[in-house]
Amino acid sequence: MRMLGLTSIVLAAGLALGAPVHAQNSTAPAADAQQAAAPAAAPAPAPAAAPTQAAVADPTLDAAGKPLLTPSKTIGQPQDGLYGLQDQVTPNGREAHWFHNWILVPLITIISIFVLILLIWVIIRYRRSANPTPSRTSHNTIIEIVWTLAPVLILIAIAVPSIRLLAAQFKPAPDNAVTLKAIGNQWFWSYEYPDHGDIKLTANMLKEQTEVAAGQRYRTDADGPRLLAADTRVVLPVGVPIRLVTTAQDVIHSWAVPAFWIKLDAVPGRLNETSFIIEKPGLYFGQCSELCGARHAYMPIAVEAVSPEIFARWVASKGGKMPSKGAAPQSTTAAGNDATDETSNAAEAGPVVNATAAPAVTNEPATQNPAGLGQTGN
Repeated sequence: MRMLGLTSIVLAAGLALGAPVHAQNSTAPAADAQQAAAPAAAPAPAPAAAPTQAAVADPTLDAAGKPLLTPSKTIGQPQDGLYGLQDQVTPNGREAHWFHNWILVPLITIISIFVLILLIWVIIRYRRSANPTPSRTSHNTIIEIVWTLAPVLILIAIAVPSIRLLAAQFKPAPDNAVTLKAIGNQWFWSYEYPDHGDIKLTANMLKEQTEVAAGQRYRTDADGPRLLAADTRVVLPVGVPIRLVTTAQDVIHSWAVPAFWIKLDAVPGRLNETSFIIEKPGLYFGQCSELCGARHAYMPIAVEAVSPEIFARWVASKGGKMPSKGAAPQSTTAAGNDATDETSNAAEAGPVVNATAAPAVTNEPATQNPAGLGQTGN
């Protein structure tokens, strides 16, 4: 009886402790049912889409997409019968033109005429019939001083303007310069504007109408001379310093525009830099000037120089933006090309590769116009 009473007490205590738990569990389904019965909350309205900005038309093209600016036969390109250098449209080019025309050419002419006269005089005066007994003189102090001192003075006269011009060509560009990065490829040029929203272009040579398939773009007189017209023109502002940075993807190329007095090698894994200012609007042509392979002759350069206002509109039409005043340029320079060149071959970082952040370019031109012989299969 005593054990039965103890058992009853334990059971009663267990029921008393288990009752609250059972009550909580019994209310849970009711709460769940209440939540299920409540109407679902209406979804929040999606934010209104921002109005898209109207596209800016390219100010260098007409409504049909053809270039508005046509080349001039007297500037920016080779001319039939031209004697001398092309007309220069940069300060360095004008100084070099003056140095060539008024220092080098007259000096070379005078020296050549003097040497010719000297040779003729020696041939006539000291021939065997006129001088049967030759002189035994082996030294002449005055003559030796003259022919030593005169070349030294000539070299000094040449060195002064030459060194000044060389220093001006490699003077660092100011902070407000427009940076153009030219990348040589076999066999076309690609370009970047790193300070203007990283605009990227690819330029291929335009072939003749008889050399392309029906429907493909071909060269016309409005595009430029044969072998110099490109399907994409480089657009640069006049009166603004230009920072030209060159490099290459494969072999050594050279970016050269005679009217700018510019010829800068493009070397894989390095950045070369120079600066210039275009003084006159127009269309200027150049070529790769470094033997770079089988289609070296099919790498033209076409530069369209426009006013700063048109250049700003062109940048906007390409999806770029003009840099704010006082902003530091984002482009790298040749001062630290081995450390900062994004095309450098960093052996210590892993396998050696040319990792240029260039547009997705191949040997198949953007205009489906093969740039020279050997690309008919592309």
